[in-house]
Amino acid sequence: MFPTNPLKSFVFAGALVAAASAAPASAAELLVTTGADSGEGSLRAALEQAAKGEGNAQIFVTTGDDIQIETPLTYEGTAPLGLYGSGQVIKTDKNINLLAVTKGADLTVNELSFQGPGGFSIEKRGDKNGPAGKGIFIGVPKDRTGTVHLDLQKVTVSDVAGHGVHVSDCSLADSCGNGGGGEGSGSPASVSVRLSDVEIANAGQGRFDGDGLRVDERSEGDIVFHAHHSKFTHMGADGIELDEGEAGSVIATAVDTAFNENGTYCDPKLLEKLLPQKAKGKFEDGEMAEADVPANVTGSPDDSCFEREVKLYDSGAVKKYEIAIDLDDGFDIDEAGEGDLIAVLSDVEVKDNHDEGIDFDEADAGKVSFSFRDGEAEGQTDDGVKISEEGAGGVTALVHEVSSKKNGGKGLVFEQADEGDIDVVAVKVETEGNDDGDKTGIEVVQDGDGKGMLTVRDSDIEDGITAEGVEVKDEAMAKRASR
Repeated sequence: MFPTNPLKSFVFAGALVAAASAAPASAAELLVTTGADSGEGSLRAALEQAAKGEGNAQIFVTTGDDIQIETPLTYEGTAPLGLYGSGQVIKTDKNINLLAVTKGADLTVNELSFQGPGGFSIEKRGDKNGPAGKGIFIGVPKDRTGTVHLDLQKVTVSDVAGHGVHVSDCSLADSCGNGGGGEGSGSPASVSVRLSDVEIANAGQGRFDGDGLRVDERSEGDIVFHAHHSKFTHMGADGIELDEGEAGSVIATAVDTAFNENGTYCDPKLLEKLLPQKAKGKFEDGEMAEADVPANVTGSPDDSCFEREVKLYDSGAVKKYEIAIDLDDGFDIDEAGEGDLIAVLSDVEVKDNHDEGIDFDEADAGKVSFSFRDGEAEGQTDDGVKISEEGAGGVTALVHEVSSKKNGGKGLVFEQADEGDIDVVAVKVETEGNDDGDKTGIEVVQDGDGKGMLTVRDSDIEDGITAEGVEVKDEAMAKRASR
């Protein structure tokens, strides 16, 4: 059964984050009194001075001017850093990182905005002559221990070519890949991200796989994530992507938060005409040789936008293949290795994303615990919500007062492969107009040796239920059958 108090661990984790983020009264206090890029009283000078100290540093932006920079702002200290403003904008017309924390220091930012030059697209890339600039970047060194804390309150990040916010505990940096198949090594540290009244918009439009917020975590550390009253809109790739690639869990909460219109960099209107005439196919054993599968697309504005998958029979003949445009999600979590994926979403909106709205994947040893209450998933190109687990672990999910409508795929999908059980409870759920070819409102699949159960109560699943290896208890169907 689903845990009786799924928020308990999140409340405790949030308290730890808040305590760790609070700077002591004896911390050094530095003032930014000018909007100049450098020199006395500038933010750059304050960051340089803060890095020389041994204790926590608090920087207060008191100037009424915005801060225009020509080169990245960098904090090279290891002590926690706090930046406090009152609505000022740190901006640049260059394709650069606006703020880089290079040694894994804890970072707190209040009431500041970070704005890049904008105007990026797949045809006007920001990664042609160097890395695509980011809004806020924290690089975690391999010897970091404990927990790296990022706390943003009343912060806006927009118009950068790369990730809006990026915490990288991965030796391969931007080439780290996703948690399900990503490579690279990391530190023993965990990563904690806490967002309140944060908006990230129009980021990641200048490179493939540029997200609004991205956390890459390797080695044994966890990812603890919380977002409240925040928005993630119009990213090139995912609104949020959390990638935990080795031992360690992902614990995520989102409350009163929106993930809308993300995954727009690989523009289908531009790229679909470049797909081969027969972009996918299924075959009987011996019917097609692997050498006859069309090659992946080359010569496009960005060939990374195309993915090619080929599955073979034991004989070596082609079972099926597909070449497709790689689109992205509203909220994406990948957890691989030993560790769980625990997510609680409340009053969350996911609309008009170019792949799934919510896409959570757990692989290897570890379970998925998922709760989604008072939410809406509408207008995705693919599934509204997709939760999948592969390996020796199970899935428990509670969906309560959720509407999933007019998605190009299924409304709600829950999948479990291999040994684990799957137990899904849907209460006061509405699905309608979802159309992936079979018009499925809820799909629950147990594709291994475990048991499966779907319980539906007080719900209106207009486009039907698909269940494989799963027992369905539908109160509405039972009432109709008893009449």
